[in-house]
Amino acid sequence: MSKISRRDSIRYITLASLSTGLLIQCQPGEESGHEGHHHSSADGFVGLSEADKKLLQQKFFTDQERETVRVLANLIIPADDRSGNAESAGCVAFIEFMMLDQADLPYQPDIQTPMRGGLAWLDNECLRRFDKNFTTCTEAEQKSVLDDIAFPDTADPKFSQGVAFFNTFRDYVASGFWSSKMGIEDLQYMGNQPFAWDGPPQEWLDRLGVS
Repeated sequence: MSKISRRDSIRYITLASLSTGLLIQCQPGEESGHEGHHHSSADGFVGLSEADKKLLQQKFFTDQERETVRVLANLIIPADDRSGNAESAGCVAFIEFMMLDQADLPYQPDIQTPMRGGLAWLDNECLRRFDKNFTTCTEAEQKSVLDDIAFPDTADPKFSQGVAFFNTFRDYVASGFWSSKMGIEDLQYMGNQPFAWDGPPQEWLDRLGVS
């Protein structure tokens, strides 16, 4: 899986999103599209509305699905010398929350079925190749499957379902990680900062003959 764009490439994509205002998840202390929804650190979510608190008490994933989400997210964003992995940033809880948060909105596209179907596809593909589900495969075996679905432009059409799932899942992981406290610190993104302007340089004032 050496070709897979991991932390750095996803980080650059996120920085580009920040520069154009397109980061879809909230920054710490900012409101998201749903009132009262704030995504924070690996400790979870803060500043939640009562409706969101009730959502967090629910479960979408089965235990097996959640473990697959955890392992896959950590393969996409592993720990390094800058910060922890996707799991430690709270991405597993974030993805589950997103599945529940949009489930009852009729104007939103169906996100639950592709997620659940994609996780099942991953297990079925690993069973076909290695006679094991994804989470019990070795890391090398897991990466060999991901190599086949990580790059839409070069992937074999027979893996189209896996490709669609993996690229959507990677977006969720990136959004979750870099909208967390840990991810913001990893980006070293300072946001809008106060700036005091002292006026034009005296040299230019002198040239123009003004004061």
